[in-house]
Amino acid sequence: MHCDSLVRALVLALLVAGASTPGVADSQLRWSSAGDVLTFDFHAASDSFSQNLAGQIYEQLVRRGKDTSFEPSLAESWEVRDPLHWRFRLREGVKFQDGTPLTVDDVVFSVQRAQHPNASNRALTMRLGRPRKIDDRIVEFVLDTPNPVLLEHLLSAAIMSKAWCEAHGVARPQAYSEREETFAVRNAMGTGPYMLKSYEPGVRTVLAHNPTYWGTLDGKIDEVVYRPISSGPTRIAALLSGELDLVLDPQPSDVDKLRTEKGFKIVQGQEWRVIHLGFDQFRDELLYASVKGKNPFKDRRVRLAFYHAIDVEALRAKVMRGLAAPTGSISFAPAPGGPEAEARYPHDPVLARKLLAESGYGDGFEVRLNCPNNRYVNDEKICIAASAMLARVGIRAPVHAEPMVTYSPRLDKRDVSFFLVGVGGSGGDPQTSLSLVGHSENAATGDGRFNSGRFADPELDKLIDAMKTEMDTAKRDAMARSAFRRLHDGVYLIPLHRQILPWAMRDGVQVVHTPWNALNLRWVRMD
Repeated sequence: MHCDSLVRALVLALLVAGASTPGVADSQLRWSSAGDVLTFDFHAASDSFSQNLAGQIYEQLVRRGKDTSFEPSLAESWEVRDPLHWRFRLREGVKFQDGTPLTVDDVVFSVQRAQHPNASNRALTMRLGRPRKIDDRIVEFVLDTPNPVLLEHLLSAAIMSKAWCEAHGVARPQAYSEREETFAVRNAMGTGPYMLKSYEPGVRTVLAHNPTYWGTLDGKIDEVVYRPISSGPTRIAALLSGELDLVLDPQPSDVDKLRTEKGFKIVQGQEWRVIHLGFDQFRDELLYASVKGKNPFKDRRVRLAFYHAIDVEALRAKVMRGLAAPTGSISFAPAPGGPEAEARYPHDPVLARKLLAESGYGDGFEVRLNCPNNRYVNDEKICIAASAMLARVGIRAPVHAEPMVTYSPRLDKRDVSFFLVGVGGSGGDPQTSLSLVGHSENAATGDGRFNSGRFADPELDKLIDAMKTEMDTAKRDAMARSAFRRLHDGVYLIPLHRQILPWAMRDGVQVVHTPWNALNLRWVRMD
């Protein structure tokens, strides 16, 4: 080990060992959900849960406040000098968790790292343009075209220590879809309020309070212990027995009971993320299907038949126990245009059968439905219910469910024909969902990163590309409405719902529920 690396390691060990603040009682938050961290390399993770936990360690130039608006973070201020030049002034006195100071060089390095082809949100970070150092405290972003949502795109560019990354061979993000192992997968070094103390995949992750954190916390949590527990009943049993303080994803069937359980409470809100079903519209022959030599999903009538077969109200009432808001839009936040923009094709099994017959599949066919089983609320149950609905119109859709740790790389490799996915936990602007999900794949720009069905509509791409540079809000909203309408008319996917997410906790735990479903440890208090 190099001498400077050894010094940094010793400093970190001392910081973790001495994380208690004199005069403040030690406290530990123990919490759980079904999923687990896929990687601590923030730029490599397409999974919002992984970014949530890594986001307690890493920070960005700006962040969302409790009201979801943007506020200063590592940058204390910013100015738009003209539409192509944004300047950010770094906060003084910020240090990484190994004691080294945050510099403009770290910012430039981190943004460029977040723009690497391996980066999961490259479609967003490429819109940040070229970062350059102006002086020791000012970084400027030079754009080729205006970017009306640059602040939102900054959320995908976590700031890392250039020296730490170079010392450990992680100057580029992990190639997650290739299951690459790097030092940044199980180790982290940021400026945030918590430090990574230990990470045992599938067992537990422990974070320790960073005593040199530049910011303030609502409460004083010295240690955070996260335990992934795949079984919903087991998570709730652990909460009720006192082993846990908080469960991020109680099953809908347990929520009503918890509301009446003495000493416990439910805090809930609607999430931005849209759960949807997608189709492979790229291959000439589907994988995992009975149809050979052709792809039924290239026919809009087949896709529309699947759409008409799905009863979202039944999913909302029976599977989600009311904890879902059905939508016909993939806009992460409610789409511009109100309820009309959220309109769906109706549930109509008779019409679904008619469309299948017209397209040459009157006898139906079989196609595998791929699904995660530990990522979204009742994800496997949604797939099982959807499979049963499709069976009523002659489609056989056996469910293949698996943990997110293997499902996410499968989606990245497009190793699916018919699938369920949720996208959009952290983005509030419609352009974000359109660029990531509605645009055709473009390796150069990162567009279509989560278009796992690989559909391509040149007119839709033009609308989305025009939105990227339109600074007039009314014009952008009109473009968004047109883009969402084209997605709807093309039946390129089947939007289902936005989750209404209940968090369960002891009475003494105080949290701020977020529409991006992230437990922000800065806002947690324990009485």
